[in-house]
Amino acid sequence: MTSDDNLLAAQDQSDADRRAELLAAMPAVDDSTPLAAELAQDVRRRIELEGRRFPRPDRTRIFTVANQKGGVGKTTSTVNLAAALAKAGMNVLVIDNDPQGNASTAVGVPHHSGTPSIYEVLIDDTPIAEVVQACPDIPSLWCVPATIDLSGAEIELVSVVSRETRLRRALDEYLSHRVETGLPPLDYVFVDCPPSLGLLTVNAFVVGREVLIPIQCEYYALEGLTQLLKTIGMIQSHLNPELHVSTILLTMYDGRTNLAQQVADEVRDHFPEQTLRTTVPRSVRISEAPSYGQTIMTYDPSSTGALAYLEAAREISDRQPGRLREAVAQSMGSDARQEN
Repeated sequence: MTSDDNLLAAQDQSDADRRAELLAAMPAVDDSTPLAAELAQDVRRRIELEGRRFPRPDRTRIFTVANQKGGVGKTTSTVNLAAALAKAGMNVLVIDNDPQGNASTAVGVPHHSGTPSIYEVLIDDTPIAEVVQACPDIPSLWCVPATIDLSGAEIELVSVVSRETRLRRALDEYLSHRVETGLPPLDYVFVDCPPSLGLLTVNAFVVGREVLIPIQCEYYALEGLTQLLKTIGMIQSHLNPELHVSTILLTMYDGRTNLAQQVADEVRDHFPEQTLRTTVPRSVRISEAPSYGQTIMTYDPSSTGALAYLEAAREISDRQPGRLREAVAQSMGSDARQEN
């Protein structure tokens, strides 16, 4: 270990000790006053996360963010987790694979018709290096935008050779290109999917190594999840054996309602290893941010929503993919034995 490493380790330990002292000094707050409990949780999150360095992964982690159901927070979670990790010093790429282009809007990159985009990558074999754009607000965040042209890609891909693996090949080439040209390697890649199971989503599943599923804390949350898991299983069997569901994020959580708590408990019962401890609350500020071409991390970094996404990003970075996959496999195996 070098002297610089020793200094960083000593600084980290000093920061950890300071955080522990501040947390210990906080008064206890119960759930009988929800507003006070929420404010106390925000203070705790600020203390725990301020100036905290996230561990850098050994290799690029590639997440496919998917859920058949619309309106569950796929795009919102994609861009805000990516921005949170980038703000913590990681090099992050967002691939907008949804014709609506909402992720491109939130990251603040141009995506009007005619802009070089993921459409050219999938249909014309254009290298990602020629279409990628830097986020104007966060230096280590990049985006491959989506334009309205992508809406016709589902039909055009049907007759294209190797239609299911085109995005994976393009991303592999881009990762190699960054190394060859001396650019810093990417730590995370997030692929935003449309709310359907067409060829665009199949390409996203083939390029990914991990699946992140946002689940809304409402009655229909688990509707369609069974079909999504079957689809992931088919992709594993035929196209991408590395793919696995590593992360489930509970979104639009309202702790004041019994329904939200029941849905959260049910999801955690079924997927104990994959479900993050952090829940993302309903938040007007999170909804407002894209209209200003920003993520919540730059629009209102001290808000409850920003702190929740930052804490979720920390959880993701703390998880070791290999160990997590083993734990998930053991959990799924025990569930199968219980059913039999």
